[in-house]
Amino acid sequence: MNIRGVGRVLGFLLLVTAGAQVLPLIVDLIYGEGDWDVFLLTGVCGAVAGAGLMFLGRTSAELRHREGFAIVTLGWMAVGLLGAVPFLLSGTITSVTDAVFESISGFTTTGSTIMTDIEGVGAGHHAVLFWRSLTQWLGGMGIVVLALAILPLLGVGGMQLFRAEAPGPSPDRLTSRISETARLLWGVYLLITLLEVLLLVIIGGMSPYDAVCHAFTTMATGGFSTLDASVGGFGSPAVVWIVTLFMFLAGINFSLHYVALKGKPQAYWRDEEFRFYSIVMAGATLLVLAVLIPVASA
Repeated sequence: MNIRGVGRVLGFLLLVTAGAQVLPLIVDLIYGEGDWDVFLLTGVCGAVAGAGLMFLGRTSAELRHREGFAIVTLGWMAVGLLGAVPFLLSGTITSVTDAVFESISGFTTTGSTIMTDIEGVGAGHHAVLFWRSLTQWLGGMGIVVLALAILPLLGVGGMQLFRAEAPGPSPDRLTSRISETARLLWGVYLLITLLEVLLLVIIGGMSPYDAVCHAFTTMATGGFSTLDASVGGFGSPAVVWIVTLFMFLAGINFSLHYVALKGKPQAYWRDEEFRFYSIVMAGATLLVLAVLIPVASA
């Protein structure tokens, strides 16, 4: 087992998580709720640990299959543990087990939560709820980036994630380098997120804070919210429709979004996976309507 090589990648993941603490730190400074030191300490500790691991693994040999599996397993554990620290230090979650659960639920975009009074937490800890939403956003695209990085180690070319024929982007249409592909996908992810934020603010009437938090969790299809009643708590059909639309978009292969943005929107319907996804969504929607309409009219 190339332990140093595994440590190098884990160190990088910790550095990314540590760097992400800057965003909730800024949010706390805006609201002036006194949690800025929580995110500063978390970021410093994560950066020191990450830099140390990367330094120790700087001369490691090439990674193999075993290291790939170890990185996937230990990576989720390391990021989940570091992500739990803000919950504990802020006092919003007092149990270590619950804090780790909340963090890993966010990064894996599972959506389960142990918080029973979300609005109570938000009343004095806006930055903590922002971090909670951010874990889902990072995890939503992080899975793709991790796959692109790990699959070649497991004997599967990262570019095999994309189709080689017309229905989807081929390797030379997107990029021939996995790292460039990851950056392009993150760019599309960020662009659609920003578009949702704008629509939620302009059309949905949300505050910028709520719009960003819900755009984060919508794009990750995770479902964390800043309200106990989720998006229903805003009492706005426009908000529900916008979130529904973008959650549908978030469930589509992001490489198709990239091709569409390049001027080939027909790539959507030519893709067999997209057609099946759309049909299933339409069928499920009609089924729910068939059940709810008689109940509402009763």
